[in-house]
Amino acid sequence: MNLQFSATTLVTLLLASIRITAWLTIAPPFATAGIPRTVRTMLAVALALTVTPIAAAHAPPAELGPILTSAVEQVVIGGSLGFITRMLFSAIESAGALIDLFGGFSLAFAYDPLSATSTSIFGKFYGLLATVLIFATDAHLIIVQGFLRTFSSMPLDGSINMSQLGSALVHGLTAMFIATLQIGAPLIAVLFLADLALGLLSRISPQLNVFSVSFPLKIMLTLGLVGLSFTLLPQVVMDMARSTTSMVTQIGGG
Repeated sequence: MNLQFSATTLVTLLLASIRITAWLTIAPPFATAGIPRTVRTMLAVALALTVTPIAAAHAPPAELGPILTSAVEQVVIGGSLGFITRMLFSAIESAGALIDLFGGFSLAFAYDPLSATSTSIFGKFYGLLATVLIFATDAHLIIVQGFLRTFSSMPLDGSINMSQLGSALVHGLTAMFIATLQIGAPLIAVLFLADLALGLLSRISPQLNVFSVSFPLKIMLTLGLVGLSFTLLPQVVMDMARSTTSMVTQIGGG
């Protein structure tokens, strides 16, 4: 059986694959060393095939100059949208880093083979947990669906609106800090009160070795509070997926 594709279809498939590959390289949960590049490339081509009928209407002519220009634009669009997606989901890992700081775990660092960096214990644990929950709650489908809509709002022969992109970056950065505080603030408040109580205890009973009591107590509190917070994280992941989809759609004017 011989398959025949028109030049427009091949150009559309190429440019759509470039945009999706740039997005998959940065956006969670796909931007990790745990997913081989070959798998990401195959996924990009598979997703490009689904949007080819829609994007073909705005494909540039099959000439070298327009194709190269559009390819650069697709890399910028895909990378920008992937960065916004990663920035929002970084709030969960940042909340874990705050818990490490106030819980006394920031002194210990673990090597993360997926990102090839050294990270704090709970910061990386929250990051891995968020990745698992993205797949477990089907939030990845919402994220991918929102990104694929950009092929209608930002066609292949168009360009990204830089003013809307700048506004989205500022809004996304603000949302990330707010989400980080919302996730980690209850646990941080309890740990702060524990430090305050231990300080008062050291003033009341100076002969008591507070340091020998504080470390086991804070470890117990941190582990207990983190365990209780697990029930709230799935809803947090779903809310972030919807926020990401809404923000990506607004950038394209959709």
